[in-house]
Amino acid sequence: MSTLAKKIAPFRLPERIEIAGPFPPEYMKVLTPAALNFVARLEREFGDRRRSLLQKRWERQVEIFAGRMPDFLVGTKSIRDGYWKIAPIPKDLLDRRVEITGPADRKTIINGLNSEANVFMADFEDSTAPTWQNIVQGQINLSDAVDRTITFVGPQRKEYRLHDSTATLMVRPRGLHLEEKHVRVDGQAISASIFDFGIFFFHNARKLVERGTGPYVYLPKLENHYEAFLWDDVFLMAQDELGLPRGTVKATVLIETITAAFEMEEILYQLRDHTVGLNCGRWDYIFSVIKKFRHYPEFVMPDRARLSMMSHFLRSYSVLLIQTCHKRNAHAMGGMAAQIPIKSDPRANEEALAKVRADKEREVKDGHDGTWVAHPALVPVAKDVFDAHMPGPNQITRKREDVQVNAQDLLITPKGIITEDGMRLNINVSLQYLEAWLNGVGCVPINNLMEDAATAEISRAQLWQWIHHPNVRLFDGRKVTMELYKKLLAEELGKIEATIGSERFKHGQFHIARDLLNKLVGERNFLEFLTVLGYTFFE
Repeated sequence: MSTLAKKIAPFRLPERIEIAGPFPPEYMKVLTPAALNFVARLEREFGDRRRSLLQKRWERQVEIFAGRMPDFLVGTKSIRDGYWKIAPIPKDLLDRRVEITGPADRKTIINGLNSEANVFMADFEDSTAPTWQNIVQGQINLSDAVDRTITFVGPQRKEYRLHDSTATLMVRPRGLHLEEKHVRVDGQAISASIFDFGIFFFHNARKLVERGTGPYVYLPKLENHYEAFLWDDVFLMAQDELGLPRGTVKATVLIETITAAFEMEEILYQLRDHTVGLNCGRWDYIFSVIKKFRHYPEFVMPDRARLSMMSHFLRSYSVLLIQTCHKRNAHAMGGMAAQIPIKSDPRANEEALAKVRADKEREVKDGHDGTWVAHPALVPVAKDVFDAHMPGPNQITRKREDVQVNAQDLLITPKGIITEDGMRLNINVSLQYLEAWLNGVGCVPINNLMEDAATAEISRAQLWQWIHHPNVRLFDGRKVTMELYKKLLAEELGKIEATIGSERFKHGQFHIARDLLNKLVGERNFLEFLTVLGYTFFE
């Protein structure tokens, strides 16, 4: 046990487990010796395998650099052609027409569960800045929510508490690529995925089952079916350790990487006893396409404002996901509506809501079984659309056998213009998001949208792509260079300072955010995840 751990842990830590972060008394609610032993057993069983799979990701990236593009796997054709279905979907997950997501803070959890959405997803991933306090307090908040004792008093003394009837709870742990540096097992940082899932599962799984629901999770950023197989084994061991029936855990997998899009059936197959469906993670999916094919000029994307779900590669991925899921009796979940109410401008607000309605109509008419929203005000908007076009709890009976998507359909990226406004938007949003993230806030209202890490990732990836491909020019003919980027960066910083005031700007983290963005954009070798680099700034 480390000297630091001895100083801060209020009890004797289990053998070869270290806590390298503050440990106030309230953390004992979730960081108990039994819970820490549980996650340590999972880490010891699966830690090396996870690290090996991350190495396989890089090996696949090298193959793409060498020209071996993704395709549907030859060796698993029998799975795609075989007759099999996922295990039955639990009753409280049959109807998921509207899901709301947000970080695991107390107010968001209460508002999300009370929102009249069908599901609330508490998120430890893209909408949570992974400070030690945010992660541990989020677990405490979820435990209180499951116990139905959670309350919150706002700054105006407004009290928040749960309604009698609430949304079904789901939890999204961090991705397999991330570590939780404040917890070390046998001298190594624990997997953030295993920590987030394991602490939640240990404290809440049995209570959830006793209440007629279960430990339901979202799995982010999987890149292939081997990673799904890893998660299936994690679920099996976790259930066995606590004496819960196998199949108790139910997971929805976010298909938000281009390589996973080619293995959707295999992912469902590996998780067939523990899955209820797949989800379209749109912004991260585009980010993945940029990242995986970053050395190829034919994959240079236009302004992200011009990347709609009607783009051929995105629409192909969306309808293929629906067909794949319904073929196996699984849910096909749609993407996020990130709009937030514009109270100061009713006309602009109605225009924003019209875009939401149109997007949700496309989803439900295509066959999606539900959709995501980021703000409680959008729940009735999305629900009205799905109610009008989906009278039953889902559309699994719509098999979409008419869909014909081949590998090339998933790889035809749209052509279009790149503008100075597009560069400025990416710079401005990245700066604002990174500054908030460095301050411990992972879900940020920017330009009337609720943004999370996925927006910052696609924004900085586009800037990198445009700068590092020598023939990229703006619509007005100017070449995109590091010099142009830095000029616009300085101007956007000035705009932010003028908007928020010099005092707030001076005491913020904008200069660190600038330096971080410069590294993400300027490095010749593309940095895989901004959250990995940014995590080094957290104590």
